[in-house]
Amino acid sequence: MSKIILAIESSCDETAAAIIKDEELLANIVSTQIEVHTKYGGVMPEIASRLHCENIAIVLKEALDKAQIKLEDISAVAVTRGPGLIGALHVGIQAAKTIALLYNKPLIPVHHLAGHIYANEYVKPLKFPLLAIVVSGGNTELVIMRDHLNFEIIGETKDDAIGECYDKVARVMGLPYPGGIPIDKYAKEGKHTYVLPRPLHDKSYDFSYSGLKTSVINLAHNLEQKGESINIPDLCCSFQETAIGMILEKALRAVKEYKVKQVVLAGGVSANSYLRAQIQEQLKNSNVEVVIPPMWCCTDNAAMIAKVASRLYDENVFAPLSISVDPSWKIDDFRNF
Repeated sequence: MSKIILAIESSCDETAAAIIKDEELLANIVSTQIEVHTKYGGVMPEIASRLHCENIAIVLKEALDKAQIKLEDISAVAVTRGPGLIGALHVGIQAAKTIALLYNKPLIPVHHLAGHIYANEYVKPLKFPLLAIVVSGGNTELVIMRDHLNFEIIGETKDDAIGECYDKVARVMGLPYPGGIPIDKYAKEGKHTYVLPRPLHDKSYDFSYSGLKTSVINLAHNLEQKGESINIPDLCCSFQETAIGMILEKALRAVKEYKVKQVVLAGGVSANSYLRAQIQEQLKNSNVEVVIPPMWCCTDNAAMIAKVASRLYDENVFAPLSISVDPSWKIDDFRNF
């Protein structure tokens, strides 16, 4: 009998639904809210939740129509339980619980970051032990996996995530939201001329981006007070090489210490061209395989949630309908709900 998983993702500002049948992706529908939030310079949680309510039924119907699947035919319904914005997560989980109840289907809670890691399986199978470099608007983590669904966080941000730092730095330079795209673009035109700090430049695997963000903001304000203009390409280049350099330095050290066979990028910032190029360049003469997710896998989507859910289904990891969301859910605690 075929295994058909319907997956729902609504952790931030994308409403998404996907369907896989025996590991074949039949549909992956994403409705993004970026255009709405751009005018505010960042995601407005209340607006995001309301838009999820408007879009959830639409993306579900479109996914079912594209896959030519009926709800009664699915084996299980999966949903992102966390981490993410609490209101946004609630929309997805209520939709999933409703389907599970009405059609008597098992409910599979999926960790959002596990989804980003497993998105790489649409490119190549995971090889263990591996290092996952998880970089996004809300998360910055180094995760070691010794087997499937086995996650050990060896390092994480102590304050701001790298993606959040990009957005705030872009704002002070007058660049549009989301900040990663324009900074990456201008960085290619500039030179590393501004001296910026590297917080937590130590032997740990943890990160701190608050000080780097504050340094750029203070630099911009000081230049403005002196009547001097910012060289946007140079500052973008200086910031990007510093911010990504922090990731690269610690990730490459972890590759050696944990003797990993594979490195995978995961999360929205994995779309960054400098990170993608540098991780491949630094490991090109090693025996470590580098897996770069396709661009469609970098932003939030439900195909990645379905990929994790398929493995959880095989292990009978199901949740009761009393389950709720967890905006701060840790990836190494993903079985506890």
